[in-house]
Formats: sequence, C-alpha cells, structure tokens
Amino acid sequence: MSAVDVTFRRMGEDDLPRLHAWLQRPHVARWWDPRETLAEVEAHYRPRLAGDDPVDLYLALEDGEPIAFLQTYLQDDATAGVDLFVADAGRTGKGLGSELIRRFVDDVVFARAETARCIADPEATNAASIRAFEKAGFVQAGMLDERHVLLRKDRSRPKAAPETHALERT
Repeated sequence: MSAVDVTFRRMGEDDLPRLHAWLQRPHVARWWDPRETLAEVEAHYRPRLAGDDPVDLYLALEDGEPIAFLQTYLQDDATAGVDLFVADAGRTGKGLGSELIRRFVDDVVFARAETARCIADPEATNAASIRAFEKAGFVQAGMLDERHVLLRKDRSRPKAAPETHALERT
C-alpha cells in the first residue's frame, strides 16, 4: 500500500455517536468489548475525553474524514500502550492498519520524549492485527496472558556519530 495522507486529531464529545456506530460493526465488535448502547459508550469514553481517565482518544482522518479510532495510554514513565481499529471493513487487509500504527506511534506516541517503547496486546487469534503491528515495526515479546500476545516497538535512536581519534604526536 502506498503511504496514506492521514492526520490524527483528539476525539471530542461530538464523536461519541460515530464511535458507537463503529463499535457495532461486526469486524470491530468481534475484537472490542461490547458497548451496545450509546449510553454505554458515553459512560466508558467520557471520562477519557474529560481527562479523568489516563487514556487519550484519537481519530485518524483522511481528507478530513474519520477512518479509524486509536487510543494510547501510559503503562509507566517510559512505556505507552496503543489500541486501534479501522472503521470500514472494506479498508482492512490492505495495509492501512500497519500504516496507521506506524504513523500514530511515530508521530503521537513517541512525541512524548520520555516514551522509550510502545506496546500492544491483540488477541492471539487476531492474526490480521498481529501482522499489522509487525509490519509497523513491532516484535512479539511473549504472551500478556492466555489470550493476548504482547507486541513491542522501541523508539528508534539516532545512530551515534562515529568516534574520531586524534593522532598523537611523538
């Protein structure tokens, strides 16, 4: 897939009905905790929007139109977690998820200088998600529990400048 012209923006209250609709789609509902009513979605996500829950919610936009949901949260001072889904089932399986993961982690998650690594924990049976994270530079780091694979991506560090040694004169 060629690079997508995508931007990320924080979610707002007015995005909750869209999120509710997306969460009902079969390809999303299969992997995300059920929240069948708008009231359930609002009860779960409003504290995050208000900053009362340490999870930051984002939408990926292509040409100004929302195409995916992403969230990030701190595990500890140096580790962030990330979760996402592509809203339209017809756009899955084509590399979009990998591109969104790579861009979101590089541009948003690693924008916080203290964040040295990012983790994700898709279900072990969600081969497409695992593959998307791996294509975005994540590596498997074991099992989080009996159902979830732990994937990890470390921040790329700039290469050190080659050492130069002055010649000693005798």
